[in-house]
Amino acid sequence: MAGADDAVFRPVRAGNPFEETVERLLQAIKLGVVGPGERLPAERDLAARLNVSRVTLREAIRALTDSGYVESRRGRYGGTFVNERLPKPRRTSAKQLTRELGAGVDDALVLRSALETGAAEAAAARVLTEAEVEHLRRCLAETSTAKLGDYRRMDSRLHLAIAEVSGSPSLTSATADVRMRLNELLDAIPLLAVNLEHSNDQHDAIVTAILAGDSVAARQAMQEHLSGTAALLRGFLT
Repeated sequence: MAGADDAVFRPVRAGNPFEETVERLLQAIKLGVVGPGERLPAERDLAARLNVSRVTLREAIRALTDSGYVESRRGRYGGTFVNERLPKPRRTSAKQLTRELGAGVDDALVLRSALETGAAEAAAARVLTEAEVEHLRRCLAETSTAKLGDYRRMDSRLHLAIAEVSGSPSLTSATADVRMRLNELLDAIPLLAVNLEHSNDQHDAIVTAILAGDSVAARQAMQEHLSGTAALLRGFLT
């Protein structure tokens, strides 16, 4: 199985190595690929995976340290660790974000629907390994029991897990990218208890369909879930 860490820690494109390295590291943290208190991959390994120099990687890590996302520890069990308490999202209104993004909102929602319904369908069509089944169930459980402040991150992690078990690294990478585009908008609207309960029920239906090997049900359950999120976003954005 191609993991979400492979999806986010993929080679950066030439031209802006520092900026894209920062983006990849933030993506891993904000999407829950590397959680609070967890260590980033070793510097040598991470630089090789991102295809950047260790100097560039260190500069990116320094920027994230200064921003409050990570800390470096020395010693035998040292390395770069994600901070237990992460910086809060910027306080920008949903309507202001909509003005800034313009047509990009609808574009991201349509792209997300195409990617994630396809991922759920593809995942259900595969014979999953024991490890993949356990991974999916663990992410589902962690999302269902997440505290309010952790919910967005765990929700992102579950959706990435579904893309992972589709068996397509490219699909996982694309899902991670579009989720980062939408998370800024999601952070600008309130977390509603009723909606979270409904969302968790829908997550359960999606995973149940995938594990049952029912591609049609998995796609329909995901579509229903994404439609609800899109409706909520449009309601707060207009």
